Amino acid sequence: MKIKPIGDRVLVKQSTQDEVTASGIILPASAEKEKKAQGKIVALGNGPTIKELGLKEGDTVVFGKYSGEDIEIDKEEYKILNVSKTKDDSEVLAIVE
Repeated sequence: MKIKPIGDRVLVKQSTQDEVTASGIILPASAEKEKKAQGKIVALGNGPTIKELGLKEGDTVVFGKYSGEDIEIDKEEYKILNVSKTKDDSEVLAIVE
């Protein structure tokens, strides 16, 4: 299934927690991994704010922990985030460079 976000929305594949912690502890495959509040843009709408911000597929972005709408596509979890013109409404907080 393919999804094309509408307007000023982006589809993001969330990153998961690292397999090895900063202190070197290896997490087993059975450990529940918390998703980070960042991910890669896999699809985006054609709204004017997206063009102004220069967002493109493959960008890694940071967003609020409880932002967006969770959806499942082909047994993969994604988020749809709103990138609106007003600072208070935008769910994308930064682009990771």
